[in-house]
Amino acid sequence: MEDTSLPTRAAQERLADEELLVVREAVALLGKSQDEAYVVREILHLLSEFLGLNRGRVVLPDPETGELRIVHAYGLTHDEIARGKYLPGEGITGRVMTSGQTAIVQDVDAEPLFLFRTVARENLPPETVSYIALPLEQGGRQIGVLAVHRLRERPRPLARDQQVLKIAATLITHVILLNEFIRERTGRLESENRELKWALTKDLSTYGSFGIVGESLQLRRALKQIEQVAQSEATVLLLGESGTGKELFARALHLSSQRRDAPFVKVNCGAIPENLVESELFGYEKGAFTGAVGSRPGYFEQADNGTLFLDEVGDLPLAMQVKLLRVLQEHSIQRIGARKEVPVNVRIVAATNQDLQLLVSQGKFRLDLFYRLNVIPVRLPALRERAEDIRHLVRYYLNQLDQGYQRNVNITPEAMLRLTDHPWPGNIRQLRNVLERLILLAENATIGEREVSAVLQAETHSQMQMQTPPPPPPAFASPPMPGVASPPAAGVRAYHPVQESDRAAIEAALAETGGNKSRAAQKLGLTLRQFNYRMQVMGIETARR
Repeated sequence: MEDTSLPTRAAQERLADEELLVVREAVALLGKSQDEAYVVREILHLLSEFLGLNRGRVVLPDPETGELRIVHAYGLTHDEIARGKYLPGEGITGRVMTSGQTAIVQDVDAEPLFLFRTVARENLPPETVSYIALPLEQGGRQIGVLAVHRLRERPRPLARDQQVLKIAATLITHVILLNEFIRERTGRLESENRELKWALTKDLSTYGSFGIVGESLQLRRALKQIEQVAQSEATVLLLGESGTGKELFARALHLSSQRRDAPFVKVNCGAIPENLVESELFGYEKGAFTGAVGSRPGYFEQADNGTLFLDEVGDLPLAMQVKLLRVLQEHSIQRIGARKEVPVNVRIVAATNQDLQLLVSQGKFRLDLFYRLNVIPVRLPALRERAEDIRHLVRYYLNQLDQGYQRNVNITPEAMLRLTDHPWPGNIRQLRNVLERLILLAENATIGEREVSAVLQAETHSQMQMQTPPPPPPAFASPPMPGVASPPAAGVRAYHPVQESDRAAIEAALAETGGNKSRAAQKLGLTLRQFNYRMQVMGIETARR
C-alpha cells in the first residue's frame, strides 16, 4: 500500500500549484468587489473546492449582545448557520475567540469540547473528521474566527493546510476591517448629508427672527436638535460657554412648541440672593414672613402652561435643588406659608456654562437632579467653533444697531477680516458689545481696520487685567479711618465733585470730537452718564458744541 503521508515530487508540485491557485484567486477577489459577503464566501469556496477544507465558516461577535454567530459560510445550510451561535469561551470556537490561539482537533469524536452544534455528527462523513479554527486578528484585537472541517486521512499534510488557512484568515480579516471602515465612513457622510439636506430645506429665517444667525454645520446641528424636541415635553439642558446665546435657543424652543402662546419666563438662578430663591420660584402667601403684605405667585406659577427657563442652574443652592427636584417629579408647588399644593404645567429648559458632572463629583450639585435635567442635552458651539458665521452676525448686528441708534455705519472688508480672525472668548455677547462700541464711537460712515484693531486691542488688554489677580495688600496695611475715602480700585476713575474748571476741558473734548458725547467722555476718562451729568450741572447746551 502506498504511503500517502509522504507525497511524491509530482504530488508535492501539484499541491503547491493548488495552494498558489487558491491564494492567487483569493487575492484577485479583493480587487473585484467590495461586497464583504461575496468575497468571504468565495474564499471559503476556493478552500473547499481545491483543498478539501469543507464547511468553512467565519464567526463574528454580535455588536449588541457579544454572542458569537456564523456570519459567512460555504457548505452549510441555512438551519446549520442559524444554529452556529456560541458564547465567548464556549466550545472550540469560543475558546479560539477568547484565547487568540489556533485550535486543531484531530478527531472531533474524541474531543469533549466539540459541541456538534452547527452540523450534527450524522451529517458528517463517516471517516475521521478534523476541525481547524484560527483567530481573525488585527493589532492584537480578536475580531472573529475562521473554521473548517477536514478529513484526517488525506494526501495533504495538515501543516500545509494550516499555512494556507493563515493566509486566508489574513485576507478575510482585511476584507472585514475594510468594510467596517467603509460602513463607518459612509454612516458619517450620510449623517452629514442628512443635516445638509435639512439645512437646505429648513427655512432659517424663522430662527433669524429669534436672533439666531448663522449657517455653520455646528449651529445647524444644535438647531436641528431643538426642532426635533420642540413638540415634546422633554426637559432640555442647554450647555455652552457664556455668551453663546442660550436664552435665544430657549426662546426659540418655546416659540417652536405648542406652548408658544403661553408665557416664557426667564429666571437667572445665579442672580437671586440665596435667601430669596424659594420665594421667587414658588411664591408666598400673605403674612408668610415679615414684609409679605400680600400674596405673590412665583416663577413656576407665572410660567404655567408655558416654559420656564432656568438660566445658570448650576448656581442653585443645594437646599433648593432638592425642592426643584420634587417639583419636577410631582408637577406641583407649594407657596411659602401655604397649606396646600398648587399643580403646575411647566416645561423646563435649563442652561449652564458649568460642568454639572464636575459639580456632582464635588458635591455641589445633586446627581438625581442632574439626571432629571439632562434628558435632552444640547451643546451650543462657541463662536470660535463657527467662525464662518461671524460675517453673518456682524451684518445682522450692524443693521440692528444702526436702526436702534439711527445711524448708517458700514464696515470695510479689511475690518470684517479683522473681526473674523479674532478668537472671541466672550462669544456672541462680546461681538455685539464690540460692534455697539464701534458704531457709537464711529467718526465716519465707515468702520475701518484701524478702529476695529484699536477696540479689539483694548478688549484684549481688559481681559488680561481681569484674568490677573490683584496684588495682596501689604501686611502692615491698616483699615481706613472713618470719614476718609479709600483709594479707588485699579481701572476705576476716582470720584471728583463737579468744578467750574472742568468746563473748558468738556467743551474742548466736544469740539475735538465734533459733538460726539460718547467719544468726548472716553477722552476725559468718564462714563457717558458722568459726562452728561457734568454738562447738565454746568448748563452746557448742545447748541454750544
